[in-house]
Amino acid sequence: MREAKRFYVYVMTNRPRSRVLYTGVTGNLARRVFEHKNKLVPGFTSRYNLTRLAYYEAFAYPDMAIDREKEIKGWRRSKKIRLIESVNPNWHDLAEQWSEVYKPDTSTTREIPHSAEVRRVSG
Repeated sequence: MREAKRFYVYVMTNRPRSRVLYTGVTGNLARRVFEHKNKLVPGFTSRYNLTRLAYYEAFAYPDMAIDREKEIKGWRRSKKIRLIESVNPNWHDLAEQWSEVYKPDTSTTREIPHSAEVRRVSG
């Protein structure tokens, strides 16, 4: 039986009690944190070096995760800090030991076959 899909709301920062907090939503937390830590996607998190996972929540439905992300994004910074410190009082990087959790598969490359190699099937 296949494991149920999970959706995550998460908060990234660059150091404990940082002025800069980023709240996001994803269906694959390990992959997304890997992307942030390795600055694979240009934007806010790479610009401000937000590589520390400070907080996350899991949801069964994407709309619930999106609603929660919007709720948290609407909060004052002080309330976000209280949320983080309610489960992570020392602001540890919750993904610090995740280096083996998500490793992209770089051994295979996708190639588009040349037209001469494509077999034609007549109908």
